[in-house]
Amino acid sequence: MKNILTLFCFIILFSCNSKAQNTSKESKTYKVAKTDATWKNELTPIQYYILREAGTERPFTSPLNKNYKAGIYVCAACKTELYKSDHKFDSGTGWPSFDRAIKGNVELDVDYKIGYARTELKCNTCGGHLGHSFNDGPETTGKRHCINGAALEFIPKKK
Repeated sequence: MKNILTLFCFIILFSCNSKAQNTSKESKTYKVAKTDATWKNELTPIQYYILREAGTERPFTSPLNKNYKAGIYVCAACKTELYKSDHKFDSGTGWPSFDRAIKGNVELDVDYKIGYARTELKCNTCGGHLGHSFNDGPETTGKRHCINGAALEFIPKKK
């Protein structure tokens, strides 16, 4: 009985030592890297909260949510082109939504902040948090990139 109890304690001890518990995650180096002080100086408070602290704006507060003009959406921090207006749709969620990003410009990561895995979307140039991807998008791709409007700037198409 004592050996079984020892074995059980040994298994429990080592089962808690998984990669999910590892907080020393290697960080990616981005082309645009600045100090927190510089980002705070360059971004508005809501942009900093979203892009650098992975925050979320309240739904239905972004003027970009109902913007359907032709143009391009860029990262508010580094101006990388992220989304084309052709791929924007009204998801009814209160955040600007797209069925795809410009290839190579948006990074997919994993976010466990609310207790389960979600696909986090980041700017591939500066690492700024944009939003999350869900599998409930339109038939074109089946994806919904749910993006914080404050993480974006819209550049209208020139006529």
